[in-house]
Amino acid sequence: MLKKKKVIIGMSGGVDSSVSAWLLKKKYKVEGLFMKNWEEDDNSKYCNSKKDLQDAKNVCKSLNIFLHIVNFSLEYWESVFKNFLSEHKKGRTPNPDILCNKEIKFKIFLKFAIKYLKADYISTGHYAINHIRNNSNFLLKGIDKKKDQSYFLYTLNQKQLKKILFPLGCFTKSRVRFIAKKINLKVYKKKDSTGICFIQPKFYNKFLNKYFPNNPGLIITKNNKIIGKHNGLFYYTLGQRKGLNIGGLKKYNNAPWYVVDKDIYKNILIVDQGFNNKNLLSIGLFANNINWINKILLNFPLKCKIKIRYSLIEHKCIIKKIYNGVKIMFSSPISSITPGQSVVFYLNNVCLGGGIINKRIPLL
Repeated sequence: MLKKKKVIIGMSGGVDSSVSAWLLKKKYKVEGLFMKNWEEDDNSKYCNSKKDLQDAKNVCKSLNIFLHIVNFSLEYWESVFKNFLSEHKKGRTPNPDILCNKEIKFKIFLKFAIKYLKADYISTGHYAINHIRNNSNFLLKGIDKKKDQSYFLYTLNQKQLKKILFPLGCFTKSRVRFIAKKINLKVYKKKDSTGICFIQPKFYNKFLNKYFPNNPGLIITKNNKIIGKHNGLFYYTLGQRKGLNIGGLKKYNNAPWYVVDKDIYKNILIVDQGFNNKNLLSIGLFANNINWINKILLNFPLKCKIKIRYSLIEHKCIIKKIYNGVKIMFSSPISSITPGQSVVFYLNNVCLGGGIINKRIPLL
């Protein structure tokens, strides 16, 4: 009888990793691993790691699998959080979840599992498909289009994909919750975690305030009219509507205000009215730090689709290679292109890769 291959699955205490572990047990020798990536006090309002760890322990006990507990907080600080702070200081809007996947889950965790735990594979509860064809790995969208998480995985490479399993790629979220309930896992109705790895979205600004002192400045229109004050440019992102506190101004119509630019040197926030105003629209962008998952499908200039944020729809475009990255031209203007965010490339259901938005090409 062939010896079962060993899989170490990242256990978050949520329903996705829990059901993934149950599915993997049908074919592999499975052990769990809980990563503590943040040294915030576990009893604080920002961090839920204490509860998540207990949930992970309960699930592993129920599934009869061993749970390793490791602390990658130092690595997270050095490889992810320092970049997060640096980008905010430059007035950009980083995506730490993508960098966490790149530097922690699929680099440090992968190396730790293979080298020290003698694993053949690692696994996570991401909704994506790792498809093998002609000895090449392709990252495909998960079949649940509302939950597909390939956007967050575009930094993966061939060497990594050969060691990664995504059990949930062919499942819908509702099916996963159904399975969890059927096998008596108490986390079957636990809410999904969203946003930055260690912090709830509703506390995001309060969290930032711990690392950036308030630095109030002026809010002005594109016509240089002063209409309000901001608390610090790091609180705002391009295209932001909420939290500006400048509604109902006399001499202006009732259309909502949006952030259209930041002047870092003068500490000024620039706004305009209407989501599709010309100051928010772009006809293209420049991106760097490009990663191509599989180069077999690449033929430049490349016609494909892109996502500029996880929650937004895809847009048709043409990608051209330039000396330090790519130049992307859209088939029609797109609102709220945000430097620091990730742009991810798709050809049908294949995630080709992606990069970091460096600069937008404004509507002329």
